[in-house]
Amino acid sequence: MKQLSGRVAFVSGGARGIGAATAEALVAAGASVMLGDVLHEGAEVAARLSVDGGSARFCPLDVTNEQQWQAALKSCEAEFGGVDILVNNAGVLHVSPMAETTLADFRRVQAVNVEGCFLGMKHATALIAARAERWAGGGAIVNLCSIAGLVGSAQAVAYCASKGAIRLMTKAAALECISLGNRVRVNSVHPGRVQTAMQDQVTRDLPDSTRSGNLSPIATPAQIADTIVFLCSDSSSFMTGSELVVDGGYSAQ
Repeated sequence: MKQLSGRVAFVSGGARGIGAATAEALVAAGASVMLGDVLHEGAEVAARLSVDGGSARFCPLDVTNEQQWQAALKSCEAEFGGVDILVNNAGVLHVSPMAETTLADFRRVQAVNVEGCFLGMKHATALIAARAERWAGGGAIVNLCSIAGLVGSAQAVAYCASKGAIRLMTKAAALECISLGNRVRVNSVHPGRVQTAMQDQVTRDLPDSTRSGNLSPIATPAQIADTIVFLCSDSSSFMTGSELVVDGGYSAQ
């Protein structure tokens, strides 16, 4: 039996990059997946994943909009009967010197990355808890963070602030779930450089990194997705409030 057979996962930012790769990996592990995104390419991803017997659907989602979160999760329940897994993947990057970063720039990054993650957890946790007893490892929430939530990066003050916030929100939510006894595990994943459109932006806007690239290979989205699947599965049943760094040694320098 596949390790996630019978489970239902919701993935925000599922139209491309790590989100699309995660949706693919979850379907391969046996889960039914709802992809939410502002990009309608997510419908194409869902259609592709459903071709060979997989079960994936798409719904439009602006993660900064609380009503859209509620509607998206209701769509997931209506389509698949519930929610067992939430992957908060949607995120944006802003690169510029701090003196040139406007308050609007800063707020936009926090709205998408921090508020989007908060709203997903706020509205999905009770739905996941309602079905958690079905699974040995309970339900799971995985928040996509970054090594930028662990180490600083010049010209990325807004992004680092958002990822640092997600790191500690994850731990706070995990402790709250423990205190409630609802068997929902909450963990964060901290990728380094990954072959995505966001990494292309970093390469373009920050050509002179303050860290050596010699010990920091670029991961494929699938390599990050494999870690996410692990955190969603019963194999990680005693992990909550944890942060998994997946960066090829980048932050060890």
